[in-house]
Amino acid sequence: MSEELLKAMAQSIIDGESEIAADLARQAIEAGLDPLTAISKGFVEGVNQVGDSFACGDVFLPELVMAGEAMKAAIAVLEPELKKRGAAREVLGKVVLATVEGDIHEIGKSLVGTMLTASGFEVFDLGVNVPADQILAKAEEVKADIIGLSALLTTTMVRQKEIIEAMDARGMRNRTKVMIGGAPVTSDWVEKIKADGYSEDAIGAVNAAKLLLDAPA
Repeated sequence: MSEELLKAMAQSIIDGESEIAADLARQAIEAGLDPLTAISKGFVEGVNQVGDSFACGDVFLPELVMAGEAMKAAIAVLEPELKKRGAAREVLGKVVLATVEGDIHEIGKSLVGTMLTASGFEVFDLGVNVPADQILAKAEEVKADIIGLSALLTTTMVRQKEIIEAMDARGMRNRTKVMIGGAPVTSDWVEKIKADGYSEDAIGAVNAAKLLLDAPA
């Protein structure tokens, strides 16, 4: 039963069907399926397929956006259940997430936020096209352990570098680590701008965040 449910979850994201995705999320809760399993083995599979198809040019931006909306609808149903189950769990760390200024890509960053939340991090997602000052102000306000910066364009990657330089100038790097991601980001770029961590996907981002804070994997 759960295998069929997980496949249907993935398909609802591929089809961009928000109502179906939300309904399947409710079914998962009623069936006692672990919400984290529903996300990582069900809905995320669909997101990954849409992402791969987009990269190959088989689907286009409207489908990508619809898949993102369907994912959000599913998460909106599953999040309260996640919080209920994780209520007694210790918060591993505070993460401020944003897609950098000039970039409006949402799906990957939102997915990272969802997976971090599900794994016990407190996440402050500032959205897309966020100016550096706003990101740093929020990080200082909440005493963030990690700032996560997403950039999906080669033209906006430079913002990641600028934010790290601004953090250096403010003396923030001794307290707050920087994790970066996005399609054009490479390990060479990570090294060049002296970021602390990097991941190609949402699951990897959770592991990278735990490593940065020496939290149990």
